[in-house]
Amino acid sequence: MPAAAAGPRALRCSGGLHHLLRGLFTGVAALVAGCGHHEPPPAPPPPKVSVVTLHAQAVAITTELPGRVNALRTADVRPQVNGIILKRLFVEGGEVKAGQQLYQIDPAPYKAAYDSAVAGEVSARALAERYKPLAEANAVSKQDYDNAIASHLQAQAAVETARINLIYTRVLSPISGRIGRSLITEGALVTANQSTALATVQQLDPMYVDVTQPTTTLLRLRREADAGLLKQNAAGQTQVRVRLEDGSDYPHPGTLEFSEVTVDVGTGSVTLRALMPNTERLLLPGMFVREQIDEGLRQGAVLAPQQSVSHNQKGEANALVVGPDNIVELRSLQTDRAVGDQWLVTSGLKAGDRVIVEGLQLAKPGAKVTAQEYQPPHEEKSTQQAAAPAQTATE
Repeated sequence: MPAAAAGPRALRCSGGLHHLLRGLFTGVAALVAGCGHHEPPPAPPPPKVSVVTLHAQAVAITTELPGRVNALRTADVRPQVNGIILKRLFVEGGEVKAGQQLYQIDPAPYKAAYDSAVAGEVSARALAERYKPLAEANAVSKQDYDNAIASHLQAQAAVETARINLIYTRVLSPISGRIGRSLITEGALVTANQSTALATVQQLDPMYVDVTQPTTTLLRLRREADAGLLKQNAAGQTQVRVRLEDGSDYPHPGTLEFSEVTVDVGTGSVTLRALMPNTERLLLPGMFVREQIDEGLRQGAVLAPQQSVSHNQKGEANALVVGPDNIVELRSLQTDRAVGDQWLVTSGLKAGDRVIVEGLQLAKPGAKVTAQEYQPPHEEKSTQQAAAPAQTATE
């Protein structure tokens, strides 16, 4: 009896367990099936970029060329006779005039040579005068009289030579200008036409500014000058200005001279020369300056911010432009020159285009973006400062 009763009870327990396991597996399968049908996450919003809308405008075109200042005239002072320097008669760094005495060489031997030449000339003249009436009376030969005249002329030439050498003991300035430091002192022995100069005199008003540029720049400036595009003064000469090494503008305009006629065969460059007034002596020989040439006003020019223009591995300029549908487009550009912090674009961009200046790393060609007009940092700061008092007043 106990064994018979145990059989049905065991069957019931086994059936309940089977039913429980079936329900558990059904729930797990439903859970797994539910996990497989989750909704995909929402797409990220388009990246935000800052753009600048380009406008056509009139731009003053200026060519800036680096150059060096050179003196109008430079003269090395050298002795023309031998002797000892007795005196230096100028202030180093001062202004001197043409013909002003700079040094005194010991004149004693040259004064003695001059006196001797004068005495010889007196004797030769007396002999020629004595022979003249005798030759007319045939008391002396014609040959002797001619020799006496020749001796007199030679004596006169010797006097002139001695006089010139005596003058050369006074070393004079060959030109007017500013003289540099003396390269020799009193007591030094100098020789005629020595290689070492005693001092150097430079004429500093006006001054030359020489710039070396490719021949293409020279040809372009010539064409613009012939077309009347370059700014000219009242005399019809092309006007130039100079910017000094410290960034300040030189106050006096000069004139451009196309005096160089030889092209450097090694570099293909040519030297352009400008003549600048220098009454205040601000320009000094050897000074580095930047020469500015006004090339006129270009109408309808398109300027693109420099931060919006990049260059590929070939050095070609390009920019990212946001189209009307906010799709990014890559444009290849042709640029002429830099105008301040912008590029003058000759092709590839037009008025109304929106170029990306911030967020370039997020924008890709063909991608959609959210564009907002770029505000310079100083303008944005001013806007925030103006908004702060209004918020305080509202509170």
